Amino acid sequence: MRTVTGPVRAVIFDWAGTIVDFGSRAPVRAFVDVFLCSGIDITEAEARGPMGMAKRSHIAELLRLSSVIQQWIEQYGSAPAEPDQDRLYAEFIVLQSSMLAQHADVVSGCLETLEQLRNQGVSIGSTTGYSRAMMDILEPEVVARGLQMDAVVTPDDVPNGRPAPWMALVAAMRLGVYPPAVCVKVGDTLVDIEEGLNAGMWTVGVTETGNEMGLSEAELNALPAEQREQLGRLAGQRLMQAGAHYVIEGVAQLMPVIEQINSKLARGERP
Repeated sequence: MRTVTGPVRAVIFDWAGTIVDFGSRAPVRAFVDVFLCSGIDITEAEARGPMGMAKRSHIAELLRLSSVIQQWIEQYGSAPAEPDQDRLYAEFIVLQSSMLAQHADVVSGCLETLEQLRNQGVSIGSTTGYSRAMMDILEPEVVARGLQMDAVVTPDDVPNGRPAPWMALVAAMRLGVYPPAVCVKVGDTLVDIEEGLNAGMWTVGVTETGNEMGLSEAELNALPAEQREQLGRLAGQRLMQAGAHYVIEGVAQLMPVIEQINSKLARGERP
């Protein structure tokens, strides 16, 4: 096996909950509301469970929840089937698309981190659970706020979304960067971590700004310090259990991790 000495040449970010939409609020609200329109109550915690997957797959996972199946039978007389999934996804697209522009604010510290990465010659890519049509709405909003990606890959661009590695690998291909050992995948969901691991990349989990804590910035800042620390610790444990090599509060804390990965690569270590 060829020795790879680095340094890191590409960082591939998730979107909602990682670089935009603090707390990943847009998708969770859309999932809760689209099920409610069909008379089905799901909690935010249930809606967040499959977060990071392609959105149609996410709906499929929610339809497998025993609480959802029971409500569906009570409401419609039978368990949900594929046509129900198709209908919910079509409704979700409309609802989610209407929310994206209102959830396009860039997470604090992200622009500065991206500038530091580019100053080191690192390319910036991204993967997402959003469809291409959704990204066509979100991306211009984010660009207007100063955030520019070198590559944006959606589930529409690959055979399967997360936890499969294809989006991360296509992002690396579009950036012209290989081998995967010089790439870092950063995300806030468990399937973000799985995606990066399956692609053979270093993985960094994000706690405070993302899905695992699920709080808006105002809600987070209103917490007592002890509770905030406890929730962050639990979120970090879940990401580490999923296989994350590192865990940080947000992308503003990424650069010291890149330095540590560069040191490991220089010693010949791989993810």
